[in-house]
Amino acid sequence: MPSTIMIVDDELHMVELEKAILEADGFKTITASNGDEALKILQKAKPDLVILDMMMPGMSGREVCEKIRKNPKTKNLRVIFVTVARFSEIGKDNLKDMKVLDYVTKPFGNDDLVFRVKKALATTTK
Repeated sequence: MPSTIMIVDDELHMVELEKAILEADGFKTITASNGDEALKILQKAKPDLVILDMMMPGMSGREVCEKIRKNPKTKNLRVIFVTVARFSEIGKDNLKDMKVLDYVTKPFGNDDLVFRVKKALATTTK
């Protein structure tokens, strides 16, 4: 059975791009255009991985991730960020504290996205 990836990004073209790349590689996708929508979907859906845009209006990817970690039903979800930002060493430590497995910097190559998703899926969470 293919892994299900949730894509959360406020930019529709990014959602469509990531969805096309991942579905072409055999993944199933669920999409959300903001943090509130993502959290509502996560009340019912159980994706294998969440790809979160770091910078979204309203609720940032960081805030969404914090809410995911606080909920007993979703706290062990695998999460990777997609961002235009470059992380400092301190920023990378913050990601570890939030149990974020990886981050992909925009713009990214199709192969790089697929590689990082597969790597994150191979990681056990607890």
